[in-house]
Amino acid sequence: MKQHQYSVHPDQVPAHLRGNRGLLSRWLGRTVLNLFGWRVDGVIPDVKRVLIIAAPHTSNWDFVFAMAAVLGLNLRIRWLGKHTIFKPGIVWFMEWLGGIPINRADPKGIVESVVELSRIEGGVALGLAPEGTRKKVVRWKTGFLRLANDLDCEILLLGFDFPGKRLVIGHLFQPTGDNEADLAFIRAYYKQYIGKHPSQG
Repeated sequence: MKQHQYSVHPDQVPAHLRGNRGLLSRWLGRTVLNLFGWRVDGVIPDVKRVLIIAAPHTSNWDFVFAMAAVLGLNLRIRWLGKHTIFKPGIVWFMEWLGGIPINRADPKGIVESVVELSRIEGGVALGLAPEGTRKKVVRWKTGFLRLANDLDCEILLLGFDFPGKRLVIGHLFQPTGDNEADLAFIRAYYKQYIGKHPSQG
């Protein structure tokens, strides 16, 4: 497979993490990526459970290209988003895309729900933006590291490369239990990527 010839390719996703989306939704995802000249580089690792984090998060376009990639790849993913973006009238669409609304003031039950999904579906990919906001943050929160620990899974680091118009499926990181050291490693890793608005990254 000469990956650079495609915006996305089915072989980039292991069989147990492929969804059952129709041809139209997959075509839509590929079309959006092709229209803007974007592609997905790399391969989702063949692991039963994985937490996918994406950064730098500096623009609403991050969501557009990420969801286009999800549809084009036919990736079966659940992603966590602030409950405030699940607005009346589009809740069904957000959930169809794999969204799970999270109220940060009361995040109980997430781990149990994801573990149960993994059991029922034979595996699960869970996505989130560790920065939690498009605004510049001085310090990332460590909630995603605790979540990976609770789920007993590795963290897949996905990067937005706006200058290169790429979504890069990168390093598969095994948390060490030292949240500060892990956070330092992950933030250093993401310095190679430039978002749409670099001053906010």
